[in-house]
Amino acid sequence: MTGRTGRGGARRAAVAAAIAAGTVLATPGAVSAADGGLPPKQPRTADLAVGSAECVTGEQRPYVRTVPRVTARLYGPGGGQPGESSQVRGEFEAWWQGEDGTEKRVTATTSTMHDTAPFSWQLPSTIPDETTVSWRVRAVNDDGASVWSSEGAGAPCEFVYDRTLPDAPVVTSSDYPDDNTWTPGAGVRGTFRFAARSEDIVAYAYSFIGEPPKMAEPGPDRSAEIRFVPKSWGVQTLSVQAQDRAGNRGPRTDYTFRVAREPAPVAHWKLADAAGSRSAAAENGTAARAGAGVTFGAPAPSGTPLTSTASLDGSGHGFLTPGAPVVADTAKDFAVGGWVRPARVDGTRTVLSQDAGTARAFTLGLTPAGSRPAWSFSVGGARVAGGLPEAGDWAYVLGQYDAETGTVRLYVNGREVGEETAAVPVAGEGDFQIGRARGAQGYRDRWQGEIGDVRAFDRIVVPGELTALATRTALRVGHWALDSAPGGLSPETGGGAPLKLGAGASVFRLDDDPCDIFDPDCVQDWPLEGDGHLGLDGVSGHAATDAPVVDTAGSYTVSARVRLTDDAPAGPMTAISQGGEHGDAFKVRFDPETSSWDLVLAHADEPGAPETVLSRIEQPDGGFGVGHRVTVVHDASANEVSFYLGGVKYAEGGTAAFDAPWRSTGGLQLGRARTAAGWGEQLKGVVDSVYAYEGVLSEMEIRQLP
Repeated sequence: MTGRTGRGGARRAAVAAAIAAGTVLATPGAVSAADGGLPPKQPRTADLAVGSAECVTGEQRPYVRTVPRVTARLYGPGGGQPGESSQVRGEFEAWWQGEDGTEKRVTATTSTMHDTAPFSWQLPSTIPDETTVSWRVRAVNDDGASVWSSEGAGAPCEFVYDRTLPDAPVVTSSDYPDDNTWTPGAGVRGTFRFAARSEDIVAYAYSFIGEPPKMAEPGPDRSAEIRFVPKSWGVQTLSVQAQDRAGNRGPRTDYTFRVAREPAPVAHWKLADAAGSRSAAAENGTAARAGAGVTFGAPAPSGTPLTSTASLDGSGHGFLTPGAPVVADTAKDFAVGGWVRPARVDGTRTVLSQDAGTARAFTLGLTPAGSRPAWSFSVGGARVAGGLPEAGDWAYVLGQYDAETGTVRLYVNGREVGEETAAVPVAGEGDFQIGRARGAQGYRDRWQGEIGDVRAFDRIVVPGELTALATRTALRVGHWALDSAPGGLSPETGGGAPLKLGAGASVFRLDDDPCDIFDPDCVQDWPLEGDGHLGLDGVSGHAATDAPVVDTAGSYTVSARVRLTDDAPAGPMTAISQGGEHGDAFKVRFDPETSSWDLVLAHADEPGAPETVLSRIEQPDGGFGVGHRVTVVHDASANEVSFYLGGVKYAEGGTAAFDAPWRSTGGLQLGRARTAAGWGEQLKGVVDSVYAYEGVLSEMEIRQLP
């Protein structure tokens, strides 16, 4: 049952609270009042309700979609004074005008209860629909009856029982027509219109596939319009129902339309032009003139399609511009972004902007935020800032203005940073700028560092597209199968640095023990993967590279399969690590005291440095089974580390914030770690199939490791 909209929220809440008390027959501690031969008090209309709607007469009467239960608070002779109660019963009466013009009435009397209890009456099913029904109530005791609630200063309560469903709405859109055409594309906002013939439509309930349901309020002509941005390409369905004032929802209309792929940016410069060029070729839009402080052929972020970028020297000549605006209307949806590597992060430095007279319509870059720098995006006088720019580190930075919400957002490496901020755009009809921003005294806030793959959009950049733009594919820098070790060196499969085996370490192969596998006395140390594995004696056994394999100050992924020999190790045992002179930038060890695999990261290459630890409780192997694949992931752009065991990361405790990475100087170690006493935590067991990557493997890629 649904109530109408209108005044009286406080009254409705009071009645609802009384109803929620239930049909209590007596209140503990209440004192019965001496009635003294007096009849009850007149019920107040403020204490009457039709379902959850208050008592109203006239145009504000509620419409309900089921025959309602009416409720009332009644008062004995004492008028409901604190500490007093009386025995009363309620007499209800409802009436309406029948189709033949005669008045119809129904009545009901409740049982006798304390006047502290709510009194209610479920109206009979004979109540007609599409008819104004009036009702009233009075309280009765053995000494008489109160005045009816409708008399004197009171008034009858009214409602209309409406069980007629509204018509199915008609849905139309000129932006996304239901005609099997593919238009116009993911990220492009479209308008949809709902219309229904019913005269009492108060709302439209609608939902898109993959989106939460919402409500739209109609205008005076009973139609409604909504705006929607498709987040992906493909066939999409919009489902709509009209809702009337009684809460009835009519048949559903399913409107199917086809969303094309994301339209190309309105301007795009890879900035991968040949060294010595004085302009940047445009993939879309107009070529950009380069100042004398721009040098092409600079390095590009690894793991991206870019082959080179442009380096800007931070001087008055370090800029590029097409000499025209690229965001045609800054009051509509737009976004700008690109790959950047700052050489300096002090002060305010501009990646992208567009002139607006002697000011700028928007600016994307970095700015001081207290004592540290932050990425920032400003539109008009509003700014959103977040993230932590670091000199020498690549980042994909994108700022976006959403005209529907009137807010700006900032994304760094595909993740939103800062807080969405309301903005009032200003007209920006001036030139688009790369590496500088317009000020009252000329251009300023110049960029020093590299910039590549600059794009400007006249639409919303959808999540999947943003992820693709900001993703750097992890590059494998090492894979050791550990199937052989000629001359004590286990080769890297790509021809890189081998692992050098120390005393107490050996590579076991199946053909090293040719006993019959069907012989019950045949005991073999089965490899975990491939034809062999590295066996370590737990005393001095280890294998290591001469130099670091991954840059532990940047993003990396390192993984290995490990099986412990004992089911009750005497102390912690490290499977894999890489560190410096005094500590490990990371290590993965088994700790028998907590029966857990731990990822441990020291905050500095110093004795006793603080550590960040992630743990997974697990029983030791005892020399049996396939062991466990342990994987450590450091995402420098997000300042976090993750730990996977068997390709799985716990939702809680699997990831931790980590903003203290340092560049290790030692080689990759298998089977040992740095301790206060030197090398220690020797592993007794086997290690196999070691992988190392520059960059972050996705969860899917981690699960797909052997």
